[in-house]
Amino acid sequence: MSIKLMETKDGQRYFLIRVYRGKGLSQYQTRLYWKDTWSEKTAHREALKAEAAFLLKCRSGEVLNREQEREKEKAAQAEAAKLKTVRQYAESIYMPTKTATVAEKTRANYRFFLDRYILPALGDFLLNEVTPAMINKLILDFQKAGYSHSSTMKIYVVLNGIFESAFLDDTIPMNPMLKVKRPMPRKDEKQPDENAKAYSISELQTILKCLENEPLKWRAYVSLMADTGARKGEICGLYWKDVDFAAGTITIRRNLQYTKAAGVYETTTKTGKTRIVDVGEDVLALLSKLRAQQAASCLSKYVFTTDGSIAPMHPTSPTHYFRHFGKRYGIADFHPHKLRHTSASLAIINGADIVSVSQRLGHSNVSTTLKVYSHANEESIRRAGQIVRDALKVQNG
Repeated sequence: MSIKLMETKDGQRYFLIRVYRGKGLSQYQTRLYWKDTWSEKTAHREALKAEAAFLLKCRSGEVLNREQEREKEKAAQAEAAKLKTVRQYAESIYMPTKTATVAEKTRANYRFFLDRYILPALGDFLLNEVTPAMINKLILDFQKAGYSHSSTMKIYVVLNGIFESAFLDDTIPMNPMLKVKRPMPRKDEKQPDENAKAYSISELQTILKCLENEPLKWRAYVSLMADTGARKGEICGLYWKDVDFAAGTITIRRNLQYTKAAGVYETTTKTGKTRIVDVGEDVLALLSKLRAQQAASCLSKYVFTTDGSIAPMHPTSPTHYFRHFGKRYGIADFHPHKLRHTSASLAIINGADIVSVSQRLGHSNVSTTLKVYSHANEESIRRAGQIVRDALKVQNG
């Protein structure tokens, strides 16, 4: 082993640290660049420390020389060229790519459907052995078991992603999913009524009336969701500094999520953008009372916390609370996302322009809003027709 003080062409000094492997074998080496703030004594002390650390890495196999790096790369290429099973491809290529391209919760969802349904059926088959008939059977068996259409579509999406990826990177010569039709709902499966996605104004007023009997935290949470149409995780992730009582707004910056693997964690909003949403005076008053109540015990940076703690409310808590609330007061299918639909639908029905509603909800584009809330827009379309008829009556009169 050796340390040698060297200098680059532009005059920068560095220590070249070498570890010899034996006669006829290429050596390991690394560099430690001399920092401008170092004295001679400091530089040599740091070099000795770096030498000891580098030797340990070499002995543990963490360091590779150029020859070994080339050998490792060749081995990786050879492995990639081997025929892979569905399981091998999903584990080594498909799922790792999702780490960079989809949210943690979505990735966990893919993982669940892979482990529970796809890999037990197809995992041990080579990719090029899987036929459209095998995939169709998997989907059909899943539907026959009574699972919902939305769950069936998740199976389809994951399978399509795996085989499309394998086809595009030349792992397989043909994508069997090209011959698999997009699943249709079962004939006996009741499709959700579009109008049932949202409450009417009278139904919402009833909910808010029942809410008066509930704890302050939940009165504030439900009222804020109904007022702003924000997602449940966005409200769970709200900080007190995001609430501007003077301006009457909240700033939605983050989304609180939970998966079994990652636990509770903060992430960006669904679109990755921050948005400012106005809030009604009644809701702000509830938030003000909640802050005073929270400050009496332990003030948290989060608006909504776990009882008796500064930790944020668990992202699954609203779903459980809404279900119990619905049972107590006889409100059918009461869940957080339905309040989001209600907020948007009431805005559209009562004349709000679609662009403003889209921005308020935090959609990536207006087409998403139109697609999701087209049922609410039917009332607006009828109103538009009546406006034309009323105008004609005035003109004829």
